[in-house]
Amino acid sequence: MVKESALEILKQGVKVWNKWRKKNPDTRPSLEQATLELADLRKADLRAANLVEADLQKANLLKADLRGADLRGADLREAHLAGAHLAGADLRGADLREAHLAGIDLAEANLAGANLEWADLQMVGLRGANLRGANLACANLAGAYLEGANLQMADLRRANLECAFLRTADLQKANLVKADFSAANLDGANLIDANLERTCLLTDLSRVRIRWSDLNESNFGGFSDL
Repeated sequence: MVKESALEILKQGVKVWNKWRKKNPDTRPSLEQATLELADLRKADLRAANLVEADLQKANLLKADLRGADLRGADLREAHLAGAHLAGADLRGADLREAHLAGIDLAEANLAGANLEWADLQMVGLRGANLRGANLACANLAGAYLEGANLQMADLRRANLECAFLRTADLQKANLVKADFSAANLDGANLIDANLERTCLLTDLSRVRIRWSDLNESNFGGFSDL
């Protein structure tokens, strides 16, 4: 399956595309560097598709199936992904600035080095995901599920992590300046060498691995005596 053939089928609409996928379950379609800006891909079956460096800016991917898809370096700025399935997807270096990802499944996804600045990640499932070195500045991660996630060296400046579940997450050397962890679950999390300047830590830190010297001007609220 060459890139042009897959793209031509997709251009005929999602119904035609999904029908073709059902008839060819063992084919991994290649849409590498495809131009799909503003495309309507609602409920599209894009499982394991090659979308490396594809232009999906502002695309409508509501309830699309992208499990195991290769989206390395893809442009997903302002894309709408509510209800989409991205478990196990490879999003290394992808541009997801201001993308709408609330409530989606990204368990075990690889987002190393991805740009998620200002992205809507409320209630997103990121269990075991790789976010090493990712840019999550100003992202909304309220209620996100990040158990066991790798957030080493991630940029979480001004990110909203209220009520997020970060049990055993690795935040070593992460930039957490002015991030909000109010009521977050950080049980067993690793915050060693993280930048916690003016971070809001209104939560239980009794089981967190941390160096107190890093807590410059942090807000502990009721836990300031720990």
